[in-house]
Amino acid sequence: MYSYTDFDEAFVRTRVAQFSEQVRRRIDGSLTEDEFKPLRLMNGLYLQLHAYMLRVAIPYGTLDSRKMRQLAMIAERWDKGYGHFTTRQNIQFNWPKLGDVPEILSALADVGMHAIQTSGNCVRNVTADHFAGAAADEIEDPRPVAELLRQWSTDHPEFQFLPRKFKIAITGSPNDRAVTKSHDIGLRMVRNADGEPGFEVIVGGGLGRTPMIGRVVRDFLPKADLLPYVEAILGVYNELGRRDNKYKARVKILVHETGLEPLREIIEERFLETRAEFGGQDMALLAEIERAFAPPAFRQAPTAAYDDFYRADPIFRAWADTNLARHRNADYAIVTISLKAHGATPGDATAEQMRVMADLAERYGHDELRISHEQNVILPHVHKADLPAVHAALAQAGLATANVGLISDIIACPGMDYCALATARSIPVAQEIATRFDTLDLEHEVGPLKIKISGCINACGHHHVGHIGILGLDRAGVENYQITLGGDGTETAAIGEKTGPGFAYDEIVPAVERIVRAYLEIRSEPSETFLDTLRRVGHAPFKAALYEAEGKQDAA
Repeated sequence: MYSYTDFDEAFVRTRVAQFSEQVRRRIDGSLTEDEFKPLRLMNGLYLQLHAYMLRVAIPYGTLDSRKMRQLAMIAERWDKGYGHFTTRQNIQFNWPKLGDVPEILSALADVGMHAIQTSGNCVRNVTADHFAGAAADEIEDPRPVAELLRQWSTDHPEFQFLPRKFKIAITGSPNDRAVTKSHDIGLRMVRNADGEPGFEVIVGGGLGRTPMIGRVVRDFLPKADLLPYVEAILGVYNELGRRDNKYKARVKILVHETGLEPLREIIEERFLETRAEFGGQDMALLAEIERAFAPPAFRQAPTAAYDDFYRADPIFRAWADTNLARHRNADYAIVTISLKAHGATPGDATAEQMRVMADLAERYGHDELRISHEQNVILPHVHKADLPAVHAALAQAGLATANVGLISDIIACPGMDYCALATARSIPVAQEIATRFDTLDLEHEVGPLKIKISGCINACGHHHVGHIGILGLDRAGVENYQITLGGDGTETAAIGEKTGPGFAYDEIVPAVERIVRAYLEIRSEPSETFLDTLRRVGHAPFKAALYEAEGKQDAA
């Protein structure tokens, strides 16, 4: 795991001091809110519906027990005792007082954390596969490259005022768990004909009001060329991206309006210039960074006790079946801790729960934790012999819900409960769906199914790539929820298709139930997933089930 150098420490402390002075001037009236706004956004501070919100960066979703305990302390001391983990692998504190923010930033700096570039028209927090460095299907750990990108992009003088915000995601596995095709730049590690690792480079993905799947601009890019190539893309976008309309300012619009082939030619020409300027210095830095990401010293111990416990305890077995993933070391497992207890707010963790997760990471997980874009927490390295003890501790803390990848493992943005941009509620819808299917005792029978909910067109809940996507909108002052089907955020990425007219708040949960019951009736066998069934039979049977009870199809 990367640790701050003296340069990092000095840089962050200087930013904290600068912003502390800016906060003082805002409080005493020397700065108006309009003057303060660009300054606070540069430091991750938003003004939401009810209070300020501070978004803290968790680069590529990686942290350790010390950082997690500090987040718990901040939640208790300066917030309301909890934090919210986001789809950008960040954490948000929803209730800080403006006068306390400098102290919060200083406390973050004490453990090598900050809120820089979690907002603004710059390169945002670089995200990565949350199983990075542990996954059995991984070609190579992508986090050293993600750290290289973080260092390069932080306070980059050319890219602090881009046409719009810019998001990069990276995965080291052929199975895409980082939603790379929905990012401005997606980097997917592949091997060439000689077996050498490099990257498939994807450009122009994005959700929001104009959802698009990214396009491959390079089938294979040697790792040594990655940083100059990314700089070439950013340079071209900064020069040619639209600034006349913020809704058309993302790089996806540049790809769409210019065309992939003409834009590729411009990027390749710029790349030849930037590669010469780098001169290999980035590779020397990458080699240094890679040493900080050496695998932990995996221990050797018998796993028979785990097998016995798995057979004997049905509650443990249900949790293991859903919340564990295959590790590259056969004696280990990857543990996903669900922050989606039925009826809970997706992504929220209390300070006490954060401390429990920190303790488990320190005792059983080689002191590593990850945040997933699906708003869960990962223990990437747990020996199988320790899994019963881990499960018992999680259960005591209310963190052992066996639902990862199931219908109640919902991604949801904060919606109108917090966000000033939202036009509908997201959290209560997620809570009611989870509670409904828990009451019906159906979610394990349904199997893998990803529901994603956004409270406005900005799509922070990734609804476009949900197997079932829900978008909350305002229709003449009334909440209305559109449903999309067939979205996919993996290597077979797809944008969901709108089913038809939307549903009122009190209709949306029954509508989802009708979709799910239709799936259970028409799937070919229990092992056929919702998405596979949808792709086999098409949308018509689901639309019929969705609207026949409401009579809405004719009204459309």
